[in-house]
Order: sequence, then C-alpha cells, then structure tokens
Amino acid sequence: MAHFREKNGSWEYIISAGKDPVTKKYTKIRKSGFRTKTAAKNEARRIEEELKQGTYVKESKTTFGEFVPQWLSHYEKRAKISSVRARRIAAKRLLDEWEHYPLSSITMAMYQQRLDDLSLQFSENYLDSIHSTGRMIFNHAMKLKMIKFNPTEHFEKPRMVKDEVNEEIVEMESFLDREELMRFLLLAKEHGLLGDLVLFTTLAYSGLRIGELISLKESDIDMNTNEVNVTKTYYNPTNNKKEFKLLTPKTKGSVRKFELDPFVISLLKEHIKQHKEVKMKNRKIYKDHGFIFADEQGYPPTVKKVSIRLQRLLKMMETDKHITPHSFRHTNISLLIEANVPIGEIQRRVGHTDITTTMNIYTHMTKNTKSQATQLFSSHLSALSEKLQ
Repeated sequence: MAHFREKNGSWEYIISAGKDPVTKKYTKIRKSGFRTKTAAKNEARRIEEELKQGTYVKESKTTFGEFVPQWLSHYEKRAKISSVRARRIAAKRLLDEWEHYPLSSITMAMYQQRLDDLSLQFSENYLDSIHSTGRMIFNHAMKLKMIKFNPTEHFEKPRMVKDEVNEEIVEMESFLDREELMRFLLLAKEHGLLGDLVLFTTLAYSGLRIGELISLKESDIDMNTNEVNVTKTYYNPTNNKKEFKLLTPKTKGSVRKFELDPFVISLLKEHIKQHKEVKMKNRKIYKDHGFIFADEQGYPPTVKKVSIRLQRLLKMMETDKHITPHSFRHTNISLLIEANVPIGEIQRRVGHTDITTTMNIYTHMTKNTKSQATQLFSSHLSALSEKLQ
C-alpha cells in the first residue's frame, strides 16, 4: 500500500517493495516532485502493478562510461580476443557521445540520432559493427535490470549514400587478373626477397586469408595428397612478432580441407628444405613452432611485414590498382570462376559459410569471364538462333 505526503509544495509517494533478496532488508520505493496528489497516486499505482507482475525495474544511476567496461569484462570471457578488440573500438564511438550519461537517460531518439551522425563518417559495415555492439551493451543492461527500455529497439538503419561508379571501380581493382598475376609472380621470382615467391604464389593459388596462410604449420599440409588443413588464423594487432596469438578461424565454414596445386606443393617442399638450413644456422635462438613461413628466430611474419613486401613488388609492377594481401583471395576466386569451377566448390575451398559472400564476388568477375560466358551461351544456342533468323 502506497503512502503519500506533501513536501515543500509537491507530493511524494512511498511504496513498500518487500525484502531485498540480497541484503535481506526491507526496501522502499519513493519519488517526489508531483504537482498533485492525483499524479502521485497514478504513478504509484503503476509501480505497484509492476511489483505485482514482477516486472518492476529500479533503473540504475550507473553511467554509460561506467557500464561499458563492466560489459566488456563480461563479453571477453565469451568471445575471441579479436572480437573483443573490435567491440571495444566500436563501443568508443558511443562512449565519445554518452560517457557521462546515466544508462537510463539514453533514449531511442538519441540512439537513432547518434548512428545517423556516424553513418556520415563511416562505412556501412562499420556502422553495422557499432550497432551490433550498442545492441549487446543495452541488452546486457536489460538482462541485469538496470534499465527499463532498450534504446536500440526499432533502430532504422540510415540510407548509406554511395558513389556507384567509384564503388564499382574499387571492387574491380581489388584483385589481379590472370595476366597481372603472371607479371607479379614473375617479378617476385626475379626481384623478390627471400621467400616472396613461395608466399605470394601460395596466397594466390590457395585463396587462403593472410592470417590463415602465415599460421600454417608443416603438420597442416599432407605432402602426399597435396591437402591443406585450415584450422587456425594468426592474430597480432600490435605487429610485434613475439606477441602473436593463434585463434580459431573467422567462421565455422573457415575450418576446411582442400587440395593445393602440385606446383605450389613443390615450391613449399623446396622452401621447407631451404628453411631447415636457417633453423640449423640459428639453432641457438630459433624457437621451432613448426611454422612454414618463419624468420630466423622461428616467428611467422606479421601482416604488416607481408604488406610492405607486397608494396615493394607492386611499385616495380607500376600498377594503379589498390592491392593488399587479401586481394590475392579475390584473385583466386576470380580464377576459379574463369576455370568454370562450380560455385559450391568455390565456396567450400575458400571457406565462405554463406554462399551469398561467394556470389557477391562472382558478380565482379574478370572481363575475360564475362566475355567467355557470352560466347558459351551464344554457341550453345547457335542452332536455335539460325532457325529463328
């Protein structure tokens, strides 16, 4: 039963909330500032009904800035270190705006406006990451009964304005066609640093992600069947070669086994043979973890080091394309398409869990493939076309 009293010209309600299950003490809910007793009664009646239904939530005064580290501590016990790092970075975009705001004061309108503003600064994929992070933060606050309403509900993603012409150019320049790949690998053979040819050839012929490639160990390749077993990926955000971690692959579909071209296997065999001499020469400092691609101390190369070596060769190649280590994955997919490999097999080889990802790359085939498709179609229907003329 609620009690009411007038204080300094306004009304206050006091409701007995029963015994606190943690402190075992009787608690009261009170709120003042109502202009009339009727207004206080109406609010008290609503609170009493929530208490009766078990839906009452006493909103916390904890600020967004105080809660995010608590949520991250909870999240990092349930996610990969790479995912935690991505969530921490995304959460900062929200912390910049709401660090000192109480959790309960952040409304749906505020959340919508913040993400609308961020959509003008960042890509669609990054905005999705920020929204996913925000949703997890507020869902956790709801679970802990720190807020009554989740401001991320009913969020409407803003229309991301894109320059369609520029986007197409970027997509088409994200990989090398067959002739360009030949030029690049010949440059690697003639002017590359030690290990460049085998590394970039394996990258292009396998479709492996760069993290999957540099985490490969000798035990991951069956030299008799030419099969590669992909079970892990390299993670090193600091680019300190001694501080790397081996994590599970990007998705469940990324754990896979496929055959490599015999030519690449022969390159790998020769590379492993030559690297044994490096191990022997540096045996006092060499830490043998079994990595195929390793320096004189046994550490795999950082992604940054691979990128620097790549840019060195691209400069000699004099191309305007923006090529990264990941571009060789797209190169591999485009060449598989040119070779008429079934789309399902391409998906399996490259480890796409969702075939939509493979299909999106399929739509950006090389010009040769598009022309070949037209020729094959015309040839297939040539007899029919002649009769219709």
